[in-house]
Amino acid sequence: MWYWLIPLILLGVIALAVLLVTWICFRRIFLAKPKKRPAADECPTPPGHAYDPYRAQMREWILGLRAMNPQVVSVTSYDGLRLCGKYYEHKKGAPIEILFHGYRGTAERDLCGGVYRCFALGRNALIVDQRAAGESEGRVITFGAKESRDCQTWASFVVEHIDPDARIILTGISMGAATVMMAATLELPPNVVGILADCGYTSTEDIVKKVITDMGLPAGLLYPFARLGARVLGGFDPNASSPIASMRRCRLPVIFFHGDADGYVPCYMSEQNYNACAAAHKRLVITPGADHGLCFPADQEGYLKALQAFFEPVL
Repeated sequence: MWYWLIPLILLGVIALAVLLVTWICFRRIFLAKPKKRPAADECPTPPGHAYDPYRAQMREWILGLRAMNPQVVSVTSYDGLRLCGKYYEHKKGAPIEILFHGYRGTAERDLCGGVYRCFALGRNALIVDQRAAGESEGRVITFGAKESRDCQTWASFVVEHIDPDARIILTGISMGAATVMMAATLELPPNVVGILADCGYTSTEDIVKKVITDMGLPAGLLYPFARLGARVLGGFDPNASSPIASMRRCRLPVIFFHGDADGYVPCYMSEQNYNACAAAHKRLVITPGADHGLCFPADQEGYLKALQAFFEPVL
């Protein structure tokens, strides 16, 4: 009589296994790690040997930012999170870049050089901690799905609270690039004149599968569990939108940067985003020898010249 329990036990074991794998995938990919505020003399930089030649410069940039007196600002996201940023004014009335950092990064760590780059071009800079990072609230990283709507909120904040006549450039690096690309087709203030997308990926599915494969694991088998975790535990579908899909409908000017030695987000992803981009004014800049997020440190002069020439018609 007890034989009828065997199928139920097997189903229960399978269900538990699915739940366990789903939770592990969600936790590893989409759940933010506990936040730790760095000490006054601590200057966190991205992990990996590729960044070793630039750590001294990054530390100098970070300490320089801390010595400035930025305006600390915050907004409330569409779903009730407090998001924080710092506004560095170079000159009143100058164009404003809103800069978004990468996956598991912070504004200070990933965008310290961006502020100095903005100043070199005569621009003001607003660097923001994305949801679930730095000083901002949240626990779930959505790879641009919800962050793009936060970008929309920040653009409106600049117009309403900093400069109603501001010419705004939306800038992002890595996941931040995905954020601004996906925001490009949302309802933005007319003040937004262009996009800077540095080493962005084509879609959440593409980059997550690539990282899973790099770990020596079966991406085709595990990604459905990751997607299930995002939908059930994170409240979003990572396949519902993507940077490359937004680029197919984009009309804003977009300049793409990518290093041809990028070991995290392959350079071909920016090439695909560029080819898909429907904007009449677009450009792709490939930086020889640059790894992930290092186009500007690797070739500061070339980066500045490319930006100056690209945005001159709209600024």
